[in-house]
Amino acid sequence: MSSNGIRVATLDDIPVGEGIAIDKSTTGTEDDIALLRDDDGSVYALDDTCPHEIASLAEGWVEDGYVECPMHSSKFCLKSGEVQCLPATQNTRTHRVEVRDGQVFVFPNEAP
Repeated sequence: MSSNGIRVATLDDIPVGEGIAIDKSTTGTEDDIALLRDDDGSVYALDDTCPHEIASLAEGWVEDGYVECPMHSSKFCLKSGEVQCLPATQNTRTHRVEVRDGQVFVFPNEAP
């Protein structure tokens, strides 16, 4: 992996308050990575699959530093991946992200 990260999207690809999934074949990770854009414009990367049940966090709702799973409404902290409410009981993995000149780079399996 490049020490500069892997370019996976442009900032414009990720609407504020939403997310997109980056395929694990691109990132070399066990799971796809959800790129999530908070309502302040910041971008975060978490494992895409909710640890409670098979659902894509990239399809969830992003607001106030959290993503809410679209299936059962578990919430996860965008910065730490910590689960905030049931039914999920496991945290999700976070990955370091950098935005440079409107390009989004992910550093898979590297803590933010």
